[in-house]
Amino acid sequence: MTAAHAPRLILASKSASRRAMLDAAGVAYEAVPADMDERAVEAGLAGAAPGEVAEALAVAKAAAVAAAHPGALVLGSDSLVVAGGRRFDKPGSAEEAGEHLRFFSGRMMELHSAAALVRDGGCEWSHASIARLHVRDLSDDFIAHYLSLEWPEIGHTVGAFRIEGPGVQLFDHIEGDQFTVLGMPLLPLLGALREAGVLLA
Repeated sequence: MTAAHAPRLILASKSASRRAMLDAAGVAYEAVPADMDERAVEAGLAGAAPGEVAEALAVAKAAAVAAAHPGALVLGSDSLVVAGGRRFDKPGSAEEAGEHLRFFSGRMMELHSAAALVRDGGCEWSHASIARLHVRDLSDDFIAHYLSLEWPEIGHTVGAFRIEGPGVQLFDHIEGDQFTVLGMPLLPLLGALREAGVLLA
């Protein structure tokens, strides 16, 4: 399929890191943030595995935008963090971010990132991936200094970190690819976009 006849791609997100990934990969798209109740979707997924929840939220975000854009291929994405058997949402305040970081200290954090492609109400593709991030022992002085540098920007992130910024200092080592940590399973997504004719094969 030629570029002139490629499907219109919409990213259902305002995430700077997801936009940066697509920009760097040379993917043409429009960004239209999804307006939907994530908690309502999660309420219907009690007992589901974290990857399944992230995938369902990615589909729901894409579907919300696709409803207003007939014929467009809409990309939804979501990430969630599990540590010590608890799921964590985005911190609502610097104090809550500090509480999250103190809990993460010395633990392994699982980051689940998912993406989905929806067109005209039908999910054409979805995928979830996992990264395991081993958080070093964090001192109170480090956490205070880190929050002075990174709040409020990290209020938009699960896990209270940006791996492309000072957040990389939280970790001893990471298992999983950089794209998953940034919030989207990019390589499987690029394969799906080739299949859909958005990118040249």
